[in-house]
Amino acid sequence: MNKFMMVLASCCLAASALASEVKLDTVKVGIDKPTVGRGVEAMMTDCHSCHSMKYIKYRDLLSLGVDKKKVDEWRGDQPMDAALMAQMPEADAMAAYGSAPPDLSLMAKAREGGANYVYSYLLGYYTTPDGTTHNHIFPATKMPDILGMSNAKEAAERTAIQGKARDIVSYLVWASDPHAQERQSLGYYVMGYLFVLTLMLYFVKNQIWAKLK
Repeated sequence: MNKFMMVLASCCLAASALASEVKLDTVKVGIDKPTVGRGVEAMMTDCHSCHSMKYIKYRDLLSLGVDKKKVDEWRGDQPMDAALMAQMPEADAMAAYGSAPPDLSLMAKAREGGANYVYSYLLGYYTTPDGTTHNHIFPATKMPDILGMSNAKEAAERTAIQGKARDIVSYLVWASDPHAQERQSLGYYVMGYLFVLTLMLYFVKNQIWAKLK
C-alpha cells in the first residue's frame, strides 16, 4: 500500500511539473462584431464538421451581424432555432478519433487558462522530423492541425494563422457567455442610477438637518 501511494505521489508530482512547464500564449480577445463574426465563419468552416455548439442557435448568429443568407447556407433545412450540432455523426467521430469531439459552447471557460489555453492549443501543433504531428499544449489530442500551424514556415503565414486563431477564440468567448456585454452595459446604467440617487439623498439629508439646526 505504501509503495502504491509513493508511486501515485510521484505521478502527481510529475504531472504537476509537466503542467507548470507549459506556458500559454496571451491573446487579446476581440469583442467587436467584425472580429467575432470572422470567428463564426472560421468556426463553421474549419470546426463545425466535427464539433457541436449545443447552447448556440443559428438565430443567435444574426445578432452578430452575420448575413442571413450565409446563416441559411450553414443551417440547410434545419430551423433557425436549431442548435449548431456537428455535421459528423458521433459514431463516425468515435471511429475516426477514438472519442467524440467535445462540444465547444463553453470551451473558453471550461479549460484552466480560458481563452489563452484555447488560443495556445490551436497554435500548439508542430511536426517532428519523422513527419508526425503533435501538440505542445495537449500531447494526447486526436484533433488534426486544422489551421495548418505545424506546416507554416513563412512569418506572414504564421501571422495570418495567429489572427484566425484569435478570431475563433473571440467567438468562443462570446459563445460561452453571449449576454456578457448586455450585462456590462446594464451595470453601467445601474451604477449611474445609484450615483445620482446617492447625490439626491445627500442633498435631501442636508436640507432636513439644516431645518433641525
